[in-house]
Amino acid sequence: MYKTAKDELPERFSCHFEDPLCFNKIEKAICNHLREVDPGRELIYLCIGTDRATGDCLGPLVGSRLKSLSSQSRVYGTLETPVHATNLKEVLEEIFRSYNNPFIIAVDACLGNAERIGYINVRQGSLKPGTALNKTLPEVGDFHISAVVNVGGFFEHMVLQNTRLFIVNKMADIIAKGLYLARVKFTTGRLGITPLLEETQP
Repeated sequence: MYKTAKDELPERFSCHFEDPLCFNKIEKAICNHLREVDPGRELIYLCIGTDRATGDCLGPLVGSRLKSLSSQSRVYGTLETPVHATNLKEVLEEIFRSYNNPFIIAVDACLGNAERIGYINVRQGSLKPGTALNKTLPEVGDFHISAVVNVGGFFEHMVLQNTRLFIVNKMADIIAKGLYLARVKFTTGRLGITPLLEETQP
């Protein structure tokens, strides 16, 4: 879980989950970032959060859904085995031991301004997990996806415990399906195959 500032949210990679075209926009934004991946780099999904707080379970929800959509995907962070503040460094060490120059896609919930609640953001570069709770953790991700689940700035622990699961669940569903479809297009595109899922909707 981390905290964002309003001026760090470029609209071109940001969309509210209630937008009828949100899934399409997020999937396209992910595809744009995947185009930068060099051949041979393994795609790793690092979904950060805990299932002990509704506001911070976005990452594990995304990870679990990705695993169900594609069991062969390299997913770290699910409802069964979450990745959070106490084990993030250990998981990162495992990833870099297991893969040579992995391409890491980080997913995490975040807190922001009231008008940003419900927005999903896709951005280049790493995120800083734990900043919403004043924790110092390693920056992660070649690019990252975040979702604003609630208001930041005060009583963050209480805010996370009182976040609506419905909103978190809906955003997790869009993100997981967007990542899956983007991966399908990325893989088939390299092979010169036209994907059959072109018109898939969440």
